[in-house]
Amino acid sequence: MYRTHSCGELRIKDLNKEVILSGWVQQSRDLGGMTFIDLRDRYGITQLVFNMDVNSGLCLEARELGREYVVQIKGKVTERSNKNKNIPTGDIEIIVSDLNILNRSDLPPFTIITDTDGGDELRMKYRYLDLRREPLKRNMILRHRMAKETRKYMDSQGFIEIETPFLIKSTPEGARDFIVPSRMSPGEFYALPQSPQTFKQILMVAGYDKYYQIVRCFRDEDLRADRQPEFTQIDCEMSFVTQDEILNTFEGLIKHLFKSVKGIDIHDSFERMSYKDAMDNYGSDKPDLRFGMQIKNLTDLVKGKGFGIFDNAEYTGGICAKGCGDYSRKQLDELTGFVRRPQIGAKGLVYARVLENGTVRSSVDKFYSAQDLGTWSERFNAAKGDLMLILAGERYQTLSALNELRLELGKRLGLRDKNRFIPLWVVDFPLLEWDDETKRYYAMHHPFTSPKPEDMAMLETSPGDVRANAYDLVINGIEIGGGSIRIHNKDLQQKMFKALGFTEKEAQHQFGFLMDAFRYGAPPHGGIAFGFDRLVSLFAGLDSIRDVIAFPKNNVGKDVMIDTPSAISEEQLKELKIQINLQNQKKTRES
Repeated sequence: MYRTHSCGELRIKDLNKEVILSGWVQQSRDLGGMTFIDLRDRYGITQLVFNMDVNSGLCLEARELGREYVVQIKGKVTERSNKNKNIPTGDIEIIVSDLNILNRSDLPPFTIITDTDGGDELRMKYRYLDLRREPLKRNMILRHRMAKETRKYMDSQGFIEIETPFLIKSTPEGARDFIVPSRMSPGEFYALPQSPQTFKQILMVAGYDKYYQIVRCFRDEDLRADRQPEFTQIDCEMSFVTQDEILNTFEGLIKHLFKSVKGIDIHDSFERMSYKDAMDNYGSDKPDLRFGMQIKNLTDLVKGKGFGIFDNAEYTGGICAKGCGDYSRKQLDELTGFVRRPQIGAKGLVYARVLENGTVRSSVDKFYSAQDLGTWSERFNAAKGDLMLILAGERYQTLSALNELRLELGKRLGLRDKNRFIPLWVVDFPLLEWDDETKRYYAMHHPFTSPKPEDMAMLETSPGDVRANAYDLVINGIEIGGGSIRIHNKDLQQKMFKALGFTEKEAQHQFGFLMDAFRYGAPPHGGIAFGFDRLVSLFAGLDSIRDVIAFPKNNVGKDVMIDTPSAISEEQLKELKIQINLQNQKKTRES
C-alpha cells in the first residue's frame, strides 16, 4: 500500500493515527534540530516533521530531499503547535518514522507554487509540472465539476448524449478547416469538424428530439486569449420547439451551473436585447451590463458648426464617465492614445467636462456655444463632475471604438467586478452580412439559420434587411454561446444558399447529404452551442481560456511541450501520396 490517506485528508480528529502518505516534496525547511517538509498531492499539503534528537539518520536523509522528489512516509499524526489556518490540514503534522524515496527529480525549471516564477512559454513547455500548481489544479477540478453538472442537468431535461464523427467532409464556410489526408483514398481529404452542426440537424431528422454532446471542435484561425485551434462545446439541439422554449431550457442550464458550482442563485429571467439595441447603445453584440455608460448618438447635435471632424463624419457618439470630470491632461492623453491604437483605429478623442457651476467646458469650445454644449450634457444626462468622451468617423468603426473605450474605462474605474454576473440574451441578429471585398453575403451565424418568419419575403428582394431567428448568450461582455432556429425546409434552404452565392451544384456538392435528409420529413428544430472553455474561464475569474485547458496551444497554434505541428517522415508522405514543395513554400513566404 502506497498510502492510507491523501495529503489533504487528515484533520485534528485523526490524532495519534499511524498513517502512510505518498506525494511530492513541495518545500523543505531545515531549522537545525528539526526538518520540516511540505508533502503535496492532488488533494492538498501535509507538513512532515523529522526530529534530529529522535532519529538523526532519518533527519539527515530528509535534508537531502530535493523539490519534487516523490516520497512515501510512515508516521503518527500529532497536533501542530504553530498552526497554519491557510490550509485544511494546518492543525496537524506527521512525526515521520520511515522514509522511502520512490523517485528523484531534477531541479524544476520554475518554482511549483501558486505565484510561480515561470513565464507562459516555459510553463507550457513543462505543462506536466505547471499542472501540479494549485491554480491549475483548481481549474481542472472546476472544469470536471461543470461537465458533470452539465450532464446532470441535461439528463434531467430528457436529453441524450450522442457522439458525432471527427473525420467529416470539408465545408469551408467561416473559419478554415483543419484537413486530414486519407491514405485509403489518395488525393482526397477529411476535415476536422468546426462544430457538429450538420450531424445534429440530421439527428433531428432521425427523430432524436433532444440531443447534446460535450464535444471537441477544430478551427484553423488566428488565436487570441479566448481562442484555441481545438476547443470544447456543449452542443445541443431540440425538435418541435420555438425560440422561447430553447432560451428557457438553456437559461435553466446556466442557472443550474451557477447554483451547483458557484453557489449563486439567479432568480430573475435573463434580459433580452435586440442586436440593434446592443450595437446602438454599447457598440458591441456582446455588451457588458455590469455598468452603465451607454453610448449616445450626438450626430444630429454636432454637425454644421464648422468643426470639420464632426461635420464630415458619418457618425459621432460618446460615453459619459460619472465623476471623472477631474481627469488630468495626462489621463486624457492616455485615453487618446488608447483609442488611437491601430487595433481600435480612432483618429482622436474630444472631451467635455461638466463643471461645479453646471457649465460645460470642452476641447472644442471655439466651435460650439455654451448652449450647444448644454445639449450634449442633456443627451448624456451628465451631472456636475462628469466627463463626456466623444469619437467620430464611420459608424461601425466608431461604435466599435466606443465599445473598447467604455470597457477600458470600466476596468480603470473598477466597474468590471469578476464576482458579479449579468447574463443577457442578444436576439434578432441580421441573417446575412455583406463583404465588400468579395462582393457577396455571408451568413452571420451559419447557412442553416432560419430567417424570422415575418422577414422571409425579403430573402430574395432585400437579403441585407432580413433578421435571423438567432440568439447569443452573453455574460459580462463574453459571448458564452449562440444558436438559432434552423431551416428545416429544402426549398427555403436552397433560397438561403442562393442568397449566399452558392450555385445549385456547389450547394449539392457541399451539403447534398443534408438537403437529401430534408426530403424525408425534417421536423422544425433549433439549438445552441456553448463555449465550454469560455464558460469555465468565466467561472474561474480568468481572462484567458488557456489555463482551463490541460494541454493548450500557444499564440501561433504550437504545442511546445510535444513540439507539434512538426514534419512527418518521407515514408508517411509516400503512403498518403503527398508531395511537399518547400521551395514554393519559401517563395510564398518571401512574396
